Amino acid sequence: MIAHIVLLQPRADLSAADRQQAVAALERAAGDVPEIRRFRLGRRVKHGLPGYEQLMPHDFEFALIIEVDDVAALTRYLQAPAHAALGDLFYSATSAALAYDYALDEIVSST
Repeated sequence: MIAHIVLLQPRADLSAADRQQAVAALERAAGDVPEIRRFRLGRRVKHGLPGYEQLMPHDFEFALIIEVDDVAALTRYLQAPAHAALGDLFYSATSAALAYDYALDEIVSST
């Protein structure tokens, strides 16, 4: 399993309507790409405890996690027209974004 993880910070001047349009575009993209096995969008949770939360140099409000079967599926997704549309959206609607890809292994706890 490969996880395509994107951290996003929307532009401060982005209206509520623009935010809704961005989420709708994400939902459309998830449905338009058959390689996607799992598509999740989450908002950052802040706990306020001392430690790593205060040490982060940037605040990313959202995380997008897209899971595909393998590198070939990731490549097809990244080259799909739906992904190109998302790229345009990220550049126009965010003040900062990071994207990384990870090979995931299932770790089963014995407890």
